[in-house]
Amino acid sequence: MNVQTPLPQHSADATTVEEGLAIQEAQAVLDSVSATEVAMRNTLLTPRFYTTDFDELDAINVEGVRDEWDPLIGEMVSDPNKGHFKKNEDWDHVDWDGMDPDLRKEFIDFLISSCTAEFSGCVLYKEMKRRGANKEITQLFQLMARDEARHAGFINDALREAGVAVNLGFLTQKKKYTYFRPKFIYYATYLSEKIGYARYITIFRHLQANPEHRFHPIFKWFEEWCNDEFRHGEAFALLMKTDPKLTQGINVYWIKFFLTAVYATMYVRDHQRPAFHKALGVDPDWYAHEVFTKTSKLSEQIFPITLDIEHPRWQPSLERLHKANVQIAEGKEQGGIGGKLKELGGSAKAALAFASLLTIPANKHRVPETTRLQPAY
Repeated sequence: MNVQTPLPQHSADATTVEEGLAIQEAQAVLDSVSATEVAMRNTLLTPRFYTTDFDELDAINVEGVRDEWDPLIGEMVSDPNKGHFKKNEDWDHVDWDGMDPDLRKEFIDFLISSCTAEFSGCVLYKEMKRRGANKEITQLFQLMARDEARHAGFINDALREAGVAVNLGFLTQKKKYTYFRPKFIYYATYLSEKIGYARYITIFRHLQANPEHRFHPIFKWFEEWCNDEFRHGEAFALLMKTDPKLTQGINVYWIKFFLTAVYATMYVRDHQRPAFHKALGVDPDWYAHEVFTKTSKLSEQIFPITLDIEHPRWQPSLERLHKANVQIAEGKEQGGIGGKLKELGGSAKAALAFASLLTIPANKHRVPETTRLQPAY
């Protein structure tokens, strides 16, 4: 007789991505159509689902980075955050009904976007684990998928208190997937994980010093959360280090493009949430500069360039990009021929602003021999 092992009660206690997703599937009956529809959107600013050449990933040889690889994998196997991502006595009551309507709307949008981004990583990593035969690579992606499933499940727990949640199983089946070559997955995902660390730790430290601005308890969990992001970024840095060509020659231009795109996207997206940042007591421009500074310093571990975020053209170009994005949104809402013309004008302004950012000369530096870093902020 086969005896089926019961699932853990919470995704925080799941030891594999499969367990974590099964728990989410069981809870899907509580999830809302509206939140899932928001997560399904595909725009330049919304998180996407990616697929890639899994055979190329499977061919990676980590022997050249073995001295740094084994300690990182050992740290992830030890699972320092098992059981962490669930509500406990530190989870304060949230008065969703009494929350300022603009703040409620922007915060829910922030949570849905974060949940989608976390789950996007989970889907990509889980697929590599499923398809691959390289035990080193499949183990890494299994561990990262486990972490991302926990993060997405935890955000969904917070959303359910507000009466909404994302049907993650539906997203897996129905959301459009974008194909990226493996090297572009490395650049984009490395930056996503490192900028995620910088974002979460900046908010966490700010709220440590200013607890009166902590309007929701989820921010108390950001330190351990961002340490997961940090470890994932370390893994992608080592994957890039296995092939030096990925950070040399023509690929340096691709690195610059992805750095610029990730920074610009963050800036524009954050400036869409003024009530959210006001409630946190954070100026979005200050926050962006803090996050860009941290991410640039971290990325020196593997990238031979950083963006010159102090250049005279940097901040004005970001501001023009934000204004262009506002114009595009207004055009879409207006509709008709006039709205379309406004939208096209905004798109042209956005392209010029991005080109201005992209043509700022980069700062060059020598990449250190040792890649691994530890969280320090």
